[in-house]
Amino acid sequence: MMKLINNLKGDKVIWTFVALLALFSFMPVFSASSNLAYMGHGTGNTLGYLVKHFGHICIGFMIIYWIHKVPYHYFRAISLVALPVVWLLLGYTLVKGTVIAGANASRWIQVPFIGITFQTSTLAFIVLMVFVARYLSKKRDNPITFKSSFIELWIPVFITLMFILPANFSTAALMFSMVLMLVFIGQYPLKYIAIIIGTGILAFILFVLVSKAFPDAKFFSRVKTWESRLENFTTDKPDEDDYQIEKAKIAIASGGFQGLGPGKSVQKNFLPQSSSDFIYAIIVEEYGLIGGLTILGLYLLLFFRFIVAAHKANSLFGKLVVVGLGFPIVFQALINMAVAVELLPVTGQTLPLISSGGSSIWMTCIALGIIIGVTKKEEEIAQELSEKEQREATLKRMIDAQIEREEAAEIALQAIEASEKIEKTNGYSIEDQSNPMNAVLKNRY
Repeated sequence: MMKLINNLKGDKVIWTFVALLALFSFMPVFSASSNLAYMGHGTGNTLGYLVKHFGHICIGFMIIYWIHKVPYHYFRAISLVALPVVWLLLGYTLVKGTVIAGANASRWIQVPFIGITFQTSTLAFIVLMVFVARYLSKKRDNPITFKSSFIELWIPVFITLMFILPANFSTAALMFSMVLMLVFIGQYPLKYIAIIIGTGILAFILFVLVSKAFPDAKFFSRVKTWESRLENFTTDKPDEDDYQIEKAKIAIASGGFQGLGPGKSVQKNFLPQSSSDFIYAIIVEEYGLIGGLTILGLYLLLFFRFIVAAHKANSLFGKLVVVGLGFPIVFQALINMAVAVELLPVTGQTLPLISSGGSSIWMTCIALGIIIGVTKKEEEIAQELSEKEQREATLKRMIDAQIEREEAAEIALQAIEASEKIEKTNGYSIEDQSNPMNAVLKNRY
């Protein structure tokens, strides 16, 4: 274990905060999964869900470890290749979306032969932010014109959002706002940003108007859900989302300052999505205001560490990658908490590294792996390069030794063949094929 820890490179503080959040997630997930256990097999045994979550976390940390070993500048080229692939996945998801728990879940696809569901928009988020960071770092020393940037930057952004918006407004809105934040930090001209914001608002209005003209089309089926959630948020009209918010507020109020204690939540039995979208309410109910503020503090400290990591990065691309991948993790957590206390309408955003769900955890871990790869110190990079050179030198020596052995064997074979040719030329052979009695028979006669 110590050897593995010593092999961890990059910002150790980020590693620590991520590990703390992941470790803390086990108790809330174990407790909040009881309603899923009752609905799944009627026993209420949540051990299976705990083991499943443990597997997701372990795979997630392996992903972080593998990704942080890859030099982060490799992802510049990977984003160019991955973006068209992501568009194909998003298009397939939009057309072939499955139904999960009776809801319109066209944001998920099922991975063949494995059986797990996968939300393609989370992968698109990572690829798009790296793509934007690549563009801004490439154009650092060149004047940016609106026409060229619209073609090279904004058309890919809008294509990605176009695939995500019909099924997942909250993720599309978060992605658009994060891209705007990133281009602002990357010193993209403010007047161009204003034009893009206006264009985005007009495009969204047009989308809603078209949905009114075709209300029964599956492509626009989520618009009614957005309208009902916004209406429920601004009024007291009872609805399923209002039911979830009420149960979440009851859970938070029941927790008080110290909480009811681990595993003693009552509202977990009534609150839908208690182990994912509303897990923060269960945390406050069981661990009180102390537990809720502790989780909030961990995310804020992680946010501060992302700022430090971006400041220390030795390239503009590295700085933008840390901001573009790190800030959305924290903002998503804040959105999840805000929904639980009814500061925002229901969005469906999970609590990163704490909520149950394999694909969401793994996509967060990919983003964290890239960030930690950026934070690797110069001596760590030099050490990795030195180890790589040593491996290549060792491999070269092994290949050279094998070549020498093969050459020596070939020379020896050639020498034997040459010796046999000489023997045949002199008429002498060690093999005497004559009759050994010939000499005796000759003297006798």
